[in-house]
Amino acid sequence: MKKRIGLIVNPVAGVGGKAGFKGSDGEEIQRKAFEKGIRPESPAKAQAALAVFQDLADKVEILTYEGAMGHDEAAGCGFSVTDVGAPEAVGKTSEEDTRRLAARLLEENVDMIVFAGGDGTARAVCSVIEEKIPAVGIPAGVKIHSGVYAINPKNAGRAVKNFITGEITQTKEAEVMDLDEELYREGIISPRLYGYMQVPDDKRSIQNVKMRSTSQTVALDYIATDVIQSMEKDVVYLIGAGTTTRTIMILMKLDYTLIGVDAVCNGELLGKDLDEAQIWELVSHRRCRLITTVIGGQGHVFGRGNQQLSPRVIRRLGKENIEIIATKEKLLSLPGRRLLLDTGDASLDRELSGYAKVITGLDERTMCKIEGE
Repeated sequence: MKKRIGLIVNPVAGVGGKAGFKGSDGEEIQRKAFEKGIRPESPAKAQAALAVFQDLADKVEILTYEGAMGHDEAAGCGFSVTDVGAPEAVGKTSEEDTRRLAARLLEENVDMIVFAGGDGTARAVCSVIEEKIPAVGIPAGVKIHSGVYAINPKNAGRAVKNFITGEITQTKEAEVMDLDEELYREGIISPRLYGYMQVPDDKRSIQNVKMRSTSQTVALDYIATDVIQSMEKDVVYLIGAGTTTRTIMILMKLDYTLIGVDAVCNGELLGKDLDEAQIWELVSHRRCRLITTVIGGQGHVFGRGNQQLSPRVIRRLGKENIEIIATKEKLLSLPGRRLLLDTGDASLDRELSGYAKVITGLDERTMCKIEGE
């Protein structure tokens, strides 16, 4: 008997990331992102997950909505697709469409729901299915704090494949978290628990819930001091998002954005809260280095809340110009003590994989394994 998999794709998830909007919720944010030339990546990420188990296409029936909410992606991977409806408005989708589709899939008694998006999408799905059936999230949004998401799209596909083949039969309770985007854009991080869903108990594929840093001030000061002392003249330093990197800006007495990318050169603020296009302009014409950190409890270096650092930006920078900073406490909290990559470009993830030196103190480095797929 075929496994019936419900598929929900939020086709506009993540469009606000490269634009520097810290999220994609709301038609106005989406419109502004499209005006900047940003194009959705969620459909491609959904297909990357589906491709992992397309060799099981004869054992699977995909149930979804018409168009870009699932049909196009599943059909493109060779699956048998049953449309159970369509978005209310032609040419665009909404959060209500996500909830309606989730409810319809429940009525169809699917074996699992797979959804592509961010924390807002997870909230919408959770509000309908709660813990009634297993679910797997394909990370495609800007904010991905929830424990229902896989480490990256290919791992989402692996988790679904393991479920289909029966290799993974147990599920576990996972938290659905989200931030208030308006507060987030003001630099106020206030995560809230919205509920729980059941996900496959696949520790290598499903991510942990993001942990808030409890690092000591002294440790952060040492790391920031090391970075500042190493800064070279006329080099532009891109300072990534996070409380760890914020300490650099504080010690330099510069204005900063907690959840964006700032640029510093010769001790002065060159740009604040830059979007992908502005960063690309800098790396294309100036010598640049990136200072970034690790998501606590998860281990992601790229692909979580820093989509402004696009694959083309990272490639232009070069591996040799990327510095990762983190406290020892944060590194010790990571599952498997490994760093993770989810740039959206599989070949780039492979190029960056291997081992990386992480700045963990003044004149102190810790070697960590870093991997994508």
